Amino acid sequence: MISVRYLALAAAPLALAACERADDARGVDHGETLLSVSASGQAESRPDRAQFRAGIETFSRDATSASEANAEKIAEIVTALRELGVAEEDIQTQSVNVGRIEYGDREGQYRAMNVVEVTMDDPDRAGAAVTAVTEAGANVLSGPSLTMSDPEATANLAYADAYKAARQRAEAYAEAAGMEVSRVLYIRDAGGQQGQTWLRGAEAMNEAMVQRTSPAAPPPPPPVSTGPRPEEGGMMVGTTRSNVYIQVDFALREK
Repeated sequence: MISVRYLALAAAPLALAACERADDARGVDHGETLLSVSASGQAESRPDRAQFRAGIETFSRDATSASEANAEKIAEIVTALRELGVAEEDIQTQSVNVGRIEYGDREGQYRAMNVVEVTMDDPDRAGAAVTAVTEAGANVLSGPSLTMSDPEATANLAYADAYKAARQRAEAYAEAAGMEVSRVLYIRDAGGQQGQTWLRGAEAMNEAMVQRTSPAAPPPPPPVSTGPRPEEGGMMVGTTRSNVYIQVDFALREK
């Protein structure tokens, strides 16, 4: 029979268990003590990609005229982007539709709309691109969204920071208890947030793990931009912060 004792500390989510058998499901051997630690990590990176949507909405008394006028204006928008050096493969149609208006001041007319998504590898020029499409007639705009072409690289830095914090905390607890860290038993990715993107965490191993897992980490802070750099078109790219959370189980032993 497994005998377990728990020690709760207010300084951080923690569970200590002394086990008398080496076949404990959580991996602790005889003479070892289980320590469960929750930690967070952060990393920042400057976005190197900007995406925005631009389009045109036109109206006419018949569908054909509305479509033709729309096609002419979207061609002008695309030309303006190409003149800025945006490659054709970085301009993608998102929606094209034509329909009759059944209500309001334009009832009976036809509306045509065409929207493209633009991807730019130089976020500093996104402001100039938005200005260019507006001058070309775009009346449907959204964005830009600033992201990183390799988000995993920054997320991994944050996870490394989180593990370092967990290890330091474990060593502090072990020292206070007159023990030392023997080995790592379990690491769980509890997810987090990178800018406006949520990072999905791993599921806990089993129901017993869920029950003893520390309470969920508080919601990460909203996206933060630091060190703003006013650029052409008023763009302030700043940096995107990654906040992640992990849980690590350590085995402690007597010194």
